[in-house]
Amino acid sequence: MNPSTLIGIVASFLLLGIVVFFAAEDPRLYVDWPSLGIVLGGTLAATFLSYPLKEVLRVFGLIATVLRNERTYIKNDIDELVRISKLWINDDLHAVEKALESVTNPFLRTGVQLVIDQTPEEDILDLLQWRILQLRAREAAEAQLFRVMASFAPAFGMIGTLVGLINLMGVLGGGNMQIIGQQLAVALMTTFYGILLANLLFKPVAVKLERRTEQRVVLMNMVLQGISMMCERRSPALMRETLKSFIVQFDDEIFDGRKPAAKAKALPPRPGKEG
Repeated sequence: MNPSTLIGIVASFLLLGIVVFFAAEDPRLYVDWPSLGIVLGGTLAATFLSYPLKEVLRVFGLIATVLRNERTYIKNDIDELVRISKLWINDDLHAVEKALESVTNPFLRTGVQLVIDQTPEEDILDLLQWRILQLRAREAAEAQLFRVMASFAPAFGMIGTLVGLINLMGVLGGGNMQIIGQQLAVALMTTFYGILLANLLFKPVAVKLERRTEQRVVLMNMVLQGISMMCERRSPALMRETLKSFIVQFDDEIFDGRKPAAKAKALPPRPGKEG
């Protein structure tokens, strides 16, 4: 499991545990299945109305993606690009094709295959950039799905609250304050569930997916740069250093926190020659 996701889940349950068991006289007041059904059922119904079936069914797979500790193998891709570039510069086409069989990154494999097929560099870059745009658009739509669900959940929470208040009006004439209090608590629970699901499930998943997309686009742009340098037969050493710049993080580009070296003392002027 992704470590940050695990920490978030544990912290969420810990927070809810503190609220339910230490801030409430009766923890059972926070469990109301009809209220939860209104929020979840309404959110899913509105989502099905808004999106095609196949996109909605991907929700569970996307949640699994967020929970999974996904690796990108950036260093491995750099090593493969540099190794293949060395073979390409040496005009060892057979070795390049053999090395290509072991490449696991399909985006990298496509780029290298186009290079050895003598495809013009401009056409290669256009195709790879188009694939990057397609991935960004597809995954942005997936994250937007959860943002839409995050907007639906509080709205249906308010609908549940209105339903509860209508029921409350029916018992006001009896004057039984205990029943009135119970009905009011149930009415507010739907709003509680709606806000909780929106801010502890749907929005965090959307942000996580957006961050995942950013990391994948950086990796694809790195491969794109490597393919471009391979087309131009640039030095493998230069390629490695260029590609490493995509993953190296600098806190400050102009100051690294160290104190500047002490300035050397000015040398005294040399005495002139005596006549």
